[in-house]
Amino acid sequence: MIALLLQLAMADCRLTIDDCRLPRPAIVNPAADSVPVFTLAEALQAAVKLNPSYVAALGSVSEAEWARTAARLAFFVPSVTATMDLTKYSDKFFNIGTLTPSSTSVTGQLAAHLELFSVRKLMDLGRTQAELEAATATEVQQRFLAAMVTEAAYYAVLAEAELLRVAQGRATRAEEQLRLARARVVSGAAVQSDSLTVRLELTRARVSLLREESQLRVVRLGFGRRVGIAGPAAAAPVGDEAPAELPLTLDAAITQALDQGPAYRVARATERSAQAELRGRRGAYFPTVNLVGAHTRFDTQFFPSARNVSSITLNFSFTLWNNGEREMAIIQSRARLDVARAFRADLERAALRDVTAAYDGYETARAAVDLEVEALGLARENYRVQEARYQAGATTVLDLLAAQDDLSQAEANLIQARYANRLALALLETILGTRLMSSNGGSQ
Repeated sequence: MIALLLQLAMADCRLTIDDCRLPRPAIVNPAADSVPVFTLAEALQAAVKLNPSYVAALGSVSEAEWARTAARLAFFVPSVTATMDLTKYSDKFFNIGTLTPSSTSVTGQLAAHLELFSVRKLMDLGRTQAELEAATATEVQQRFLAAMVTEAAYYAVLAEAELLRVAQGRATRAEEQLRLARARVVSGAAVQSDSLTVRLELTRARVSLLREESQLRVVRLGFGRRVGIAGPAAAAPVGDEAPAELPLTLDAAITQALDQGPAYRVARATERSAQAELRGRRGAYFPTVNLVGAHTRFDTQFFPSARNVSSITLNFSFTLWNNGEREMAIIQSRARLDVARAFRADLERAALRDVTAAYDGYETARAAVDLEVEALGLARENYRVQEARYQAGATTVLDLLAAQDDLSQAEANLIQARYANRLALALLETILGTRLMSSNGGSQ
């Protein structure tokens, strides 16, 4: 019996030496990192301005606003053109401007052109207004999409930091179990396989810890990119309060999405713009009335002043046939209208499904958080009981390791459920185009 105990002790000593040779991962404490820390509100404010799609949407709004202004000015502000021509001839000729022979002619003209009547110009008012509404709605949509991407990066940093702590706890528990298993092997209360099994669990825990450290570094770099930092950025912790109930019902959410959801507003405005464009193209079948005023100066040198001539012209224009270009433009505009109408109708039909999915996704994630909290409590109690039973020799090491796996998985599931709930809320807010809870990043 004594010889057997000595052999087990020697075997356990060999395990200890081998165990010391295993690479121990450097434990990273996220709170101790010297990286800039952003709150969610700060991250949203910084990231949205850097999002390329949002910057492009802002440019489209400015463009649409100026197009709207130009369409209004076209009714009473003429287009003005100034030209100056200098011509050198090989021989002298009679210059009608100076009434003398000359080989040089200088002509300057200032002309103003105003369309008094044009169906296209009338339709441009509705078209540019619809384009401005579409651009404004697109800007709101891109702002919420950029915010949702930023929130995803923000919560990924927080989740990985917490998962790292879970991995650290798993490794710590495995080390404690290894010491306990060795003591039981040396005392003869357990067989050598217990120590080997726990050592295998410790190795797996350290591998998991290395992966979580690497993943945390990656997500911090991704978050830093979002907030405009050429390096890692950390996220300030958020509260662990229970998810709140949504302030509106499912039917109200569907109605609100159809009324003010950015995607639906863009679709309706695009359809109105296509309708106005088609009406403007059809206006080419009507005549146009133009008023043209010009002031012309003639001379043989700069600045021409030898003779001044002014004119005013009232022009009536009606296109009878232009090789089918007018008809082709109408067909193309009608096709764009059909596409816009079909897209808008399909999007509105899908509103019931999309909003319901987002709404139920939040409610499901909210319920999952409560269930995962309960599951974590059960897993902790089960691990405590199994650890006490193993110390008393009333259970096997496999039952103890299974309880530890359940505890680690329950901790990870709760972390993922909490941040899945926040992302589900961000998705619903993106569809509705409004913030539902001020605690979720502040009002936009």
